[in-house]
Amino acid sequence: MKKYRERFYRYQGIKPELVGFQVKVRETDLWVKAERDLSKETKNLVHTYRKHIEDFIRDNPLFLKSLTPIPIPDFTVPAIVREMIMASQHAGTGPMAAVAGAIASRVGKGLKKYTSEIIVENGGDCFLSMRRPVEVGIYAGESPLSNKIAVRFTPDKLPVGICTSSGTVGHSLSFGKADAVTVISKNAALADAAATALGNIVKKPQDINSALEMAQNIAGLLGIVIIIGDRLGAWGEVELAHW
Repeated sequence: MKKYRERFYRYQGIKPELVGFQVKVRETDLWVKAERDLSKETKNLVHTYRKHIEDFIRDNPLFLKSLTPIPIPDFTVPAIVREMIMASQHAGTGPMAAVAGAIASRVGKGLKKYTSEIIVENGGDCFLSMRRPVEVGIYAGESPLSNKIAVRFTPDKLPVGICTSSGTVGHSLSFGKADAVTVISKNAALADAAATALGNIVKKPQDINSALEMAQNIAGLLGIVIIIGDRLGAWGEVELAHW
């Protein structure tokens, strides 16, 4: 599983009465906002999905280790495993590049039966479902743009996955140097894998355009924001706001 990363986002527009709580199960570290404390329900969902992934890894170690896409096995696999493999095939990464987004979205969707509004953040990879406009500020390490740029979502654009990869923040594997590569998709697993893939190619500001062009060729992406130093690039259905 991915190691802990610093929280990548700040939120504006969420109801003050929403309850925030943290759930940790080994490497999985979730920060959740909901209409009530759903710690028990969240932990149960995390255990369920981690078990699906861990059981599959035990018999298929390549799933854990590969940095490139793997084929979907002929036999029946858990839905979250299939989702991760398909996301990695679209993005050109190993399947574990999608794990944090996949868990965030599966947990978030599972909690929807208890709460009409929910945010599930898994170390920088987020499932967001709100009934009001919300702005999500992007943390970009030492960049002068860090916490000064936000993406605004209206309710008709939600739910959505918003996932960030960084070559300068946290411990997740990245071969790039971007301070933040934030990807938006209806599929959080795909957003997670794509953020990794796109982040890997941004090693200098001049690489922003190449990454934006690559993003347009990954089916299922809604938009992307790239921050490296004092430079920013964006593509797609992205409504930016200054904080």
